[in-house]
Amino acid sequence: MDELLSVALMQEQLLNMSNPLAALDLPLLDAHGASLASDLLVDEKLVIKSGQRIDSTQIALAASLGLDRLPCRPQPRVVIISAGDDLVEPGSKLADDEDEYESNSWFLTTFVREAGAHAFRVHTIPETQDQLKLIVEDQLVRADLIVISGESNDESFDLITSVLSNLGEIKIVTPNLAESSKHSYGVIGPDKTPVVVLPGDPIGNYLSAELFIRPMIIKMLTGAISDRKNKKVKLSKALTSESGKVQFLRGFLNEDGQVAALAEQDSLITLSMANCLIEINEKSEKLSAGDQVNILMVN
Repeated sequence: MDELLSVALMQEQLLNMSNPLAALDLPLLDAHGASLASDLLVDEKLVIKSGQRIDSTQIALAASLGLDRLPCRPQPRVVIISAGDDLVEPGSKLADDEDEYESNSWFLTTFVREAGAHAFRVHTIPETQDQLKLIVEDQLVRADLIVISGESNDESFDLITSVLSNLGEIKIVTPNLAESSKHSYGVIGPDKTPVVVLPGDPIGNYLSAELFIRPMIIKMLTGAISDRKNKKVKLSKALTSESGKVQFLRGFLNEDGQVAALAEQDSLITLSMANCLIEINEKSEKLSAGDQVNILMVN
């Protein structure tokens, strides 16, 4: 039986695999998007703090000081792989009812870019373990992290995990998270590159990216755990939850500082409309309007 983990414990285990990247002395333009590896002082005054992401204003400041290089942690290189016999690239035709358009790798690639990583999308439909193994091994040379997802019903999960187990140490777990399912993760290859296999269902895939993958990237890039803001706010509408599992409902925080869960929680349209995730613990079954909840801002 797969190990059942709390969301917090799974986050901790994944972060333990995610070491901050080694600092490099980067030319100014290459430093854009990286994070400063040590405080920048001018006349003993702090002007850029260690861990701060380098944007255009910091580039201008460094140039005005006569600096052409900055000590930075570079942006992590994240390889995104989709795997499954029934996955079809958008723009192509579905051959039969079992086929589905592949969306997870498109989401994950742009998601990790938004988090501050360099993303490389590898779409593959492997027919054998050997084919997938070759693809993963080829990507190890340019990856600080590999993220893999499969078909929506997780039919390809066992194939993916079996291949990875031949390349390193892999653990299979199920987070105690509603709308989610089995994950696997570990380190593979000669450099012990972290790899995470996410659920194929798009909603579960999104939640795992936000709760697990983003913190890994932020730690690699800045040394911090997360850059998302948590708030306690009041519900504007009552809601019920799935007892026994933590839920992160897609919500909208209005101008009055109150939050409501959006309708059609299983729709990708709802994902694009949400500006926060409403966290409901495993012991809550019903919450009333006016009750306080914890939210994670995502936009």
